[in-house]
Amino acid sequence: MRVLVTGGSGYIGSHVVRLLAERGDTPIIVDDFATGLPERVSGHVKYALDLASREGPDHLASIMRSDEVDSVIHFAALKRVDESVRHPLLYMRRNLVGIATVLEAMRLAQVRDLVFSSSAAVYGDARGVVPESAATLPVNAYGYSKLAGEWLAAATARAEGLRVVSLRYFNVAGTGWPELADVAVLNLVPMVLEKLERGEGPLIFGDDYPTADGTCVRDFVHVLDVARAHLSVVDSMPVHGAPHRVYNVGTGKGTSVRDVVEGIRRRINDAPAAVIRERRPGDAPEVVADVGLISSELGWQAQYGIDEILDSACRAHSSR
Repeated sequence: MRVLVTGGSGYIGSHVVRLLAERGDTPIIVDDFATGLPERVSGHVKYALDLASREGPDHLASIMRSDEVDSVIHFAALKRVDESVRHPLLYMRRNLVGIATVLEAMRLAQVRDLVFSSSAAVYGDARGVVPESAATLPVNAYGYSKLAGEWLAAATARAEGLRVVSLRYFNVAGTGWPELADVAVLNLVPMVLEKLERGEGPLIFGDDYPTADGTCVRDFVHVLDVARAHLSVVDSMPVHGAPHRVYNVGTGKGTSVRDVVEGIRRRINDAPAAVIRERRPGDAPEVVADVGLISSELGWQAQYGIDEILDSACRAHSSR
């Protein structure tokens, strides 16, 4: 199978590329390499392309034709929540134009199957165990851009006879290989590691929530499990013919912020103690994925737990 992966040099994308290659498929990477690292996908076919450019759809369609692409996995997008709050127009324009370019190119090149990298951010302030049927009420432009991307993909799939699956990730962490580790300090695990590297205590925002240890609880899912979910979806496309399907990708289990912080500290010599700060506005006490749908329909479930996530992240960080 020949799979075009936009944003394939990024954190999750590079894991998908490696797994595709390991099982004998041919990944074709399209990326602007603004934040991704080309060395993550060395040895693979790759094209530098800004999906938001005027020539994007025609150029991408030409790549799909010349490389005889069978299916597409679309990761390429801006993804900083805080940045999206400051620059909502940028996020809506870049992320929506990106998915529109992919869909238009697929129409032109007659490629039918697409896996869209969405996010649990579409659920907004959802709390507790969150199924795919939960209300989608984003609270920032990043979440809105992902939800609008799902809407556009679904409408285009119905109109053009495509098959699209949107994957809503929860808290992706860890690494399958040290060289593919998450280097963007945007999520809890890399943020804690960066603090400890500087000799500073990692921050915990609020320890008085109605949870077992007073800190927020989240669903942390290993990046390898997330990557394997994409392969499961690609393989399922010919069987599940619905124009648009949505799946949560998580473990269905929660881990507290304190457990993550202390787990990392145990793996780092002479790690400073955590620093407790006031709650941040909008942080829900507990958010965990309901993963029953992807399990029942595709047979996918997470293979790794929080220990494997923290082991892999700390090993990768110490080997830099």
